[in-house]
Formats: sequence, structure tokens, C-alpha cells
Amino acid sequence: MQNTTESLMSLMIVVSLSFLVPIILYKFRIKMIPVVVAEIIVGLIIGKSGLNLVGEDKWLEYISLFGLIFLMFLSGLEIDFSAFSRKKSSSASQTNPLLTSSLIFLGILIISYLLSLSLVAMGLASRPFLMTLIISTVSLGIVVPVLKEKKWIETELGQAVLLVTVLADFFTMVMLAVYIGFESKNTSKMITLLLFFAVVSVSYFFIKRFASGKTFLGLAQSTSQIATRATFTLILLFVVLSDSMGADSILGAFLAGVIVALLSPKKEFVHQLDSFGYGFLIPIFFVMVGVKMEVWPLFTDFRLLLLIPLLLIYIFISKMIPALILKRWFSWRQVIGSGVILSTTLSLVIAASTIALNMGMISEQLHGALILVAVLSSLIFPVTFSRLFPEAESRKQVVSIVGANHISLPVARDLQKEGYIVHIYTSNLSGELQNASLDHEKGYTIHYVDRLQPDILQNEEAFNADAAVFVSIEDEVNVRLARHAVESGLKRIVVRVETPEMHEHLQTEGFTVFSTLFASRTLLKALIENPSAVRLITQDDSIREITVDNPRYHETLLRQLPFLGDVLILRIYRGESFIVPHGNTNIRMGDRLLVSGNPEHIAALKRTLE
Repeated sequence: MQNTTESLMSLMIVVSLSFLVPIILYKFRIKMIPVVVAEIIVGLIIGKSGLNLVGEDKWLEYISLFGLIFLMFLSGLEIDFSAFSRKKSSSASQTNPLLTSSLIFLGILIISYLLSLSLVAMGLASRPFLMTLIISTVSLGIVVPVLKEKKWIETELGQAVLLVTVLADFFTMVMLAVYIGFESKNTSKMITLLLFFAVVSVSYFFIKRFASGKTFLGLAQSTSQIATRATFTLILLFVVLSDSMGADSILGAFLAGVIVALLSPKKEFVHQLDSFGYGFLIPIFFVMVGVKMEVWPLFTDFRLLLLIPLLLIYIFISKMIPALILKRWFSWRQVIGSGVILSTTLSLVIAASTIALNMGMISEQLHGALILVAVLSSLIFPVTFSRLFPEAESRKQVVSIVGANHISLPVARDLQKEGYIVHIYTSNLSGELQNASLDHEKGYTIHYVDRLQPDILQNEEAFNADAAVFVSIEDEVNVRLARHAVESGLKRIVVRVETPEMHEHLQTEGFTVFSTLFASRTLLKALIENPSAVRLITQDDSIREITVDNPRYHETLLRQLPFLGDVLILRIYRGESFIVPHGNTNIRMGDRLLVSGNPEHIAALKRTLE
């Protein structure tokens, strides 16, 4: 009973501090320190290097281990595989982003290996491939929030940096698993590791089929939270499989995240998993990283004191030299900024060094030095990037409209006036509509194609947009193109169908469906029952929808938003439901806010939250 009380006391201390850390950072406006770094620092204060308030405890060890597992799962889940399918920009100054990012990542690996050999030659390291992984990794979990916060995520430069980060995060994790299997000097383990990758590949196709089946979709509508149960089952299944087949458990967790990411889960579900992970398990892991670190012995070893700054320099060099490829399209300041933010490492360095320590490949002191390097890189490089780069100007949204008719042309004109970039694609215009379109050609671009087919529109880059609207007169064409748009990675799709049965079927598939007959009937009914509400929506241009996509304001109370100005939040749409807001209502990532007020203040709020 005494041991249980001590364990609960230690757990209470760790959980309480993980709760207080973000409050302290917010209260004192300490934006330069990432929360995870602050959690490690707090762990240092209460752990072996500080007050020693938390000692060895099995409960904390298990929860911390599951925090690491869930962190690796979320790292895999953060990978946006639609980035790999993006076509090159229509601008003549741009090249294929996947090819460019792949070349940069290959350069990072080669330079990291050469730098690792120099560490071995200086007697500061004994395992060059392990140090290669340490130097070459990039922290997706820190790079993405920083890019989003500075509003660079949607720029051409931001997309290039993001793709390099995705490649580094994915392949360094896989290479770590192969390296561990190789270091075990067991041929059967290498074979079982390859078998594990085969099992994961087969599992993906089975899970994809199951997730789209009627049974799963039916349960997803109930209160059983079947998607959450399936996710944790998948994580534990892959963790056990990877651990028993020659790989480390974190690889199984990472690949479970990759599989869930490939299934394109809803944003609300991803935020639900994020909330659980970053709200409970992962903070405990990072605090315990600090608790178990012994910093003071590092200052007694001259070799480690030399290794720490040298590794930081090497990490920067390994990213900066390959990033010079970007100079062909971007300014020197942008290229240097890219090299700086790509030098951020954290999660994978901690995971790799922890595995290496458990396998007896590195000493306790070197393990502490590597974690300290990861923490310092997460402090130095994001702060430097923030100083180099102001917030990016908001990029104009691109809308592709397929079908030129009396519905689409006036909408295109209105969207263009509101600041959108509009492209219209058509294969056959009547004389009346053609004359109408010519009157407004300066407002938007019209692309004439032979046929409205996916391959033709793909070549015309119709699917390289923020939103796509399919409003041709043929329902089958609209549906076929909309489904191809989904496969191309487009998230915002509106499809016109006039057949009632097809209308209902497409809604169950998750499409936003438009029908002139249904819209007219709904509008007439609304005019009869609620004429003032219709007048407000149709005649007042001060009503807008804003999506919360800035991680800084996740779980922020409405009364804590100092920049609302003359803006009233009417509704908060979260998933399939809505919330009537008040001052103590918190907003979350993925929430859609229906707002009204001064158009300038609405635009400012939109820039801040999105």
C-alpha cells in the first residue's frame, strides 16, 4: 500500500506540472519555448539533476512508455501523403516539389554520414550510422506548428520545407528500425523485420476495406466510439508485432499512425486523438525524459562538452547545404530560414537515443548529451526562424469551377471580387453564355478543354486548388470528377447533382452536394417561414465562416481572444454538431466559426485563426 501511495504521489506531481507548464508559458507570454521543451526542463528540475522529487517507479515508466508510443503514432498520423501527389506549379519558375524535396533529403543523408565519420575520427562517437540518423532527422511535430503559426505552411516555400520534413520523419524512422535489426547481428531478426513490413502492407488494404464497410460505418454513427477503439487496437497490435518481430515498439506505433493517415481521417477525429495524446500521455513522457536525465556528469566530461555544440553545428550544416538547392527559386533569406527550421530535432532523437541506451550501444552520459542537443535545437532554431521570418501574407484561395453556365459565371464573378483566384473549365459554351463570359474575362480565367475528363483536367491543373466546384449539366460527369478530386487530395469539393437519389447517396459519402431544384425549394420555404433570416444571409455580406487552424489558439476561451473587435461569433460548428457560444466556450482546432460583424475585423480574425 505504501508503494502504491508513493507511485500515485509521483504521478500526481508529474501530471500537475504538465498541467501548469502551458499555463505558465501563456501567463508570462513565453512564446519562444515550445511546450514540450518546457516539460523536459521541468522534469530536469524535479528529477535526478534537480530536487529528486520523483524517483524510479513502474507506474510512471509504463505510462511514459505509452506516451512515447503514442507520440510516435501521432508523428506517423501527421504525415500528409497528399503532398506526394501534388503536381508541379504552373509557374515556369517552379520545378517538381517531390523531386526537389527528395534531392534535399538525399543531400541531408549524405552530408550527415560524412559529418558522422568526422565525429568517429575525432573519437567523439563510435557508431557512424546511428549518428547519421541523429544528425539527419527533422522534428515534424515542431516544424509544422511553427510553419502554421507564421502562416508559411501554405506558401510554396512552406510546402517545400514540409515535404522535406515528411520525408525525413518517415525514412529516418524506417532506417532506425533496419539499423536496430542489423545491430542485433541476427539474420532471422532481419528476415522477420522484412516480414513485419509485409504484414503492415497487407494490413493496410484489409483495414481500408473494413473501414469503408457497412458494419464499421454503422457503428461509427453510434455512441460506441468505434474509430477510437479501432485506433488503440491497431496501435497495440502493431506495437506487439514489431516488438516480437525484431523491430522496436515505436516503429509499430509509427506505422500504425501512417496507416491511419492513409485512411484520410476526419479532422475532428485527429484533433480528438491529439487532445488525448498531448493532453495526458505525451506530457508525462517528456517530463519523465527530464526526470531521468543526469546533466551534471556532462560537465565533467570534456569530450561530451565538445560534442554538444559540435552536434548542433553539424545538424545545421547537414540541413543548410542541401537547402541551397532552393536558391534557384527563393531568396537567400528564405533559403537560410529553410535550413534553420529544418535543423529542429526532438522526438526521433529522444527515441533513437533511448533505444540505443537500452541496447547498450551508448552510455548513460552520451544519452543525456543527445537529449540535451535535441532540446537545445528545439529552442535555438525555431526562435531563430521566427526572428528571420515575419508572418507570411495571406495567400489568395484558388477555386476551380468545372462547368460554365448561368449558375457558375455570376458566382465566379462574386468570388473574384472577394479576393479569390478563380479558374473556370468548360468544354461547350452556348453563344449567350460565351458572350457573358467574355464580359468578365478580366475577372477570372476560362480554360477551354476538349472534354470534361479527369486526365484532361488533371493536365490543366484543375485539381491544384483549395476548392473545386463541379456544376456541369451532366450529373455523371460531376460525380466522376468529384471522386477523382478526392483521390487527388482535395478537401473542399462541391458537386452538383439534380437526381434526388444520387443527391442522398453522395451526401452519405461526405460530399457537399448542390441541386438547383433542392436549393430553390429550400429557399422558397425559408422565405415563407423566416424571411428576415434569409434577408440576413443573402443580403448581408458581413457573415462569414472561419476555420480554426492555428494551433496557438487550440482550447482557448472566447473571452481570452483579445482581437475580436466588432465581431460576433454566432455558432461554433464542431464535427456534426454545433455549439451556441458564450465567453467561457473554448475553441478547438478544426472548429468552424460562423461570425458576423465588421468585414475588416472579420478578415483580421480570419488571418489570425486560420
